[in-house]
Amino acid sequence: MTNKKYDALVKKHTPKENKVKYALIAFLVGGLMGLFGEALIRIYIMLFGVSRNDASTYMIITYIFFASLFTALGFFDKLVAKAKAGLLIPITGFAHSMTSAALDYKNEGPIFGVGSNVFKLAGSVIFYGVVSAWFFGLIRYLWEVLS
Repeated sequence: MTNKKYDALVKKHTPKENKVKYALIAFLVGGLMGLFGEALIRIYIMLFGVSRNDASTYMIITYIFFASLFTALGFFDKLVAKAKAGLLIPITGFAHSMTSAALDYKNEGPIFGVGSNVFKLAGSVIFYGVVSAWFFGLIRYLWEVLS
């Protein structure tokens, strides 16, 4: 079989993705996550009498907790299969990547297992976030100084 025939055969049997449908699902789920986050913020403000900034921090902690819990219980991946990127883009995706890596390597111990592998997926996000923040901070500083 030639490479062209093989490529045609693979293309024929590869499932087609409905990108518009997946984008719409991700948009709606992401919007619901934002709506639910705002509701949590308002609930925390009413219950604890804290500032909006503190309530936002509590909301993020709540999202991280439930994403990690659902990952540990084994059904976060099933939720993501239905909700697509709407669940992975927010902080829940970051928490899921760290929790799943920690669970995968827990048998190797706390140092060589969890400690050295927990940032396998999330490490690049942290690195590029720090580098980007440094550059944007430098640009902002230079803008303030030169203005």
